Amino acid sequence: MHPNSLPHAKDLLPAIRAACTEAGQLALDLFRPGEKTAARTWSKAGGSPVTEADIGVDTFLHIRLSALLPEAGWLSEETADDAIRLSRRFVWVVDPIDGTRAFMSGSPDWAVCVALLDDGLPIAGVVHAPAADASYSAILGGGAMRNGEPIRTSGVSDLAQARIAGPKPMLDALARQQSFVAVDKIPSLALRLTRIADASIDAGLVSPDSRDWDLAAADLVLSEAGGKLTTAEGGPVLYNRENPIHGILLASGTELLSPLDRALRRMRESTLQGG
Repeated sequence: MHPNSLPHAKDLLPAIRAACTEAGQLALDLFRPGEKTAARTWSKAGGSPVTEADIGVDTFLHIRLSALLPEAGWLSEETADDAIRLSRRFVWVVDPIDGTRAFMSGSPDWAVCVALLDDGLPIAGVVHAPAADASYSAILGGGAMRNGEPIRTSGVSDLAQARIAGPKPMLDALARQQSFVAVDKIPSLALRLTRIADASIDAGLVSPDSRDWDLAAADLVLSEAGGKLTTAEGGPVLYNRENPIHGILLASGTELLSPLDRALRRMRESTLQGG
């Protein structure tokens, strides 16, 4: 880590939060609680949905954040990728609306996500969920906050008592190896992680194909709250690679990591054996 990373993060975080708050309001103007969005919608190549709110928020954040740190690269779900980011020390990683399907259907579980990377390491992160009345932020080494109050993971260490969120097929497979308390899927992956950070739940599973923009901001919030996001092999999640796509991931407070990892290994072995 560069010696002047933290001043950058500390100095920039208020402006990042302000940008996310304004961006969230842009999206809220087209959000309809419990109803279909007022935004125009269409499908991207590959079939995933996008709305005019996603594009509007992305454009707003690109202008606002680039003005904050002009030398930074840019990686966003709604912007064509530019390989120049790979040569930049600082990179903005943005998901204008994480949980677009939730946004479209009137569910509050969507968030504006912004992370700042320094040599691939998240040093500042905001996950702003205006419809859920929750705004999370963190800087590296400075702790994590929800709505301005410090947060910590639950500290649960018994997997049988753990509240775990994730895709139903993964939870079903895990349940064949280990008892636990399954909770409803949280459509925003970033919110799945931040709700571990604030102890609303204890752990989360992530299926393959998540992207840097789904993870980077929430990963920092989680780690600063005493939790950890790891690969299925127990390694760290790496950002700003040429291909920003990830495999199976697991997230929890540190006390649950080992028992959760063991249960997942049993699950994978059983799947490989056809059991």
